[in-house]
Amino acid sequence: MNLLIKLASYIPEVKAPEEKKLSFSSKLKWTLTILISFFLLSVIPLFGLGQNALQQFEQLSIILGASFGSLLSLGIGPIVTASIVLQLLAGSGLLHLDQTSHEGRVKFQALQKVATIFFIIFEGMIYVFMGGLAPDQALTGSPLYFRLELLLIAQLIIGGVLIMYMDGVVQKYGFGSGVSLFIAAGVSSEIVLRAFSPLNSLGNLAFGSGQPAVGAIFVFFSSLVSGALNEASLAFFAIFFTFVVFVISVYAQAMKVEIPLSFGRVRGYGIRWPLNFLYTSNIPVILVAAMIANVQLWAQLLQNWVGGGSGVMAWISQHILGQFSGQIPISGLVKWLFSPNVVEAFITGSFSLTTLGQILIYSIFMVLGAVIFSLFWVQTANQGPEAVARQIMASGLQIPGFRRDERVIEHLLQRYIFPLTVMGGISIGILAASADLLGALSRGTGILLAVMIIYRLYEDIARQHMMDMYPALRKMMGGS
Repeated sequence: MNLLIKLASYIPEVKAPEEKKLSFSSKLKWTLTILISFFLLSVIPLFGLGQNALQQFEQLSIILGASFGSLLSLGIGPIVTASIVLQLLAGSGLLHLDQTSHEGRVKFQALQKVATIFFIIFEGMIYVFMGGLAPDQALTGSPLYFRLELLLIAQLIIGGVLIMYMDGVVQKYGFGSGVSLFIAAGVSSEIVLRAFSPLNSLGNLAFGSGQPAVGAIFVFFSSLVSGALNEASLAFFAIFFTFVVFVISVYAQAMKVEIPLSFGRVRGYGIRWPLNFLYTSNIPVILVAAMIANVQLWAQLLQNWVGGGSGVMAWISQHILGQFSGQIPISGLVKWLFSPNVVEAFITGSFSLTTLGQILIYSIFMVLGAVIFSLFWVQTANQGPEAVARQIMASGLQIPGFRRDERVIEHLLQRYIFPLTVMGGISIGILAASADLLGALSRGTGILLAVMIIYRLYEDIARQHMMDMYPALRKMMGGS
């Protein structure tokens, strides 16, 4: 482990800002710059790409902040995968780091940086060598084919490294994190297109083309006119459940438990310290959704690689990871980690016991995964009772009626933080699973994440703007 930490010291990193507190306008400028750069890079195609077998997984690409076939084909996948692996190692006790100390957090971040670089290289090679993103098949067996494979891998690595540093820029100079920003951007653009786009799947105007529009609103009205009630019902429920998920997500994000505190040096004045009901916010859902997306992508890559052959890898593909028919998983693990569209199944009469089994297993996996990653995240993100107690003490606050002691505050917070972590994880897992199963305009988990990310971003921007307008408030909240 010490060797990996030493190796991390040689990897360039985003320099921290010289100012201790960046202004609102500066943070907004950096956030918008990175967001625009993300969209521009996502439309730059990979040079030498012939076959894009991953193009059909559009829904998964949004969760991973990727655009398959472009320079950003890896998206946030390597960053999230590295975080998942390290959190599982830390939570299981295999990785011994005291993350309550500054030194422990620095070492954890160094390991995460090395792990991210490793997964960028590893996933780039897997995507290309297993046929997900491959050169023209007519060149198979020629020296040019192998050179093009290496060129594709090099481009994927460049894109992955750019995403890693863009995430670092947003964390240190902007609002929130790059990972959250890229997910919200992808989901938001997809919802707008799937709701209002008058184009068909070929990119032409749907009117008079004989093919339905992509936008659900156009599909709803055109289906009503033509008498296609099933299509009209599906479009209506897609719009309706998108709105329902949006409202519930905003309501859940706004729920808080408030602890009354007072200023020790100023009698008669106090505030309420808020602890969000969804204490770990959207992070657990990002990790669980990314884990499922990675399993599905790797299953597709293995299926492309082994084809209809035989042997150990073919058996693993057919019976363990599973295989796809188009975008629908038909066997193995991916079949049971797939979220069927329950509304569509009822309307079309295709609901079965298999569908019910998929619903139950997918929901249980989402809930358990959200709880586990919530517990891990509280420790790795410095959100435990001890860290929050130190933050409260640094703000000059104390519990009314008790002496000013960090241990007293920590003891009180222990009653709240662990139950909130577990209940919040269960709630967000149920909400995410329900959103996926109801067949909204985008992947339900994506809508949930986008709403929570944008809501948290709004809170950060509002808080920063308020502190810039009233400098005294910054001192009151423990700022500089």
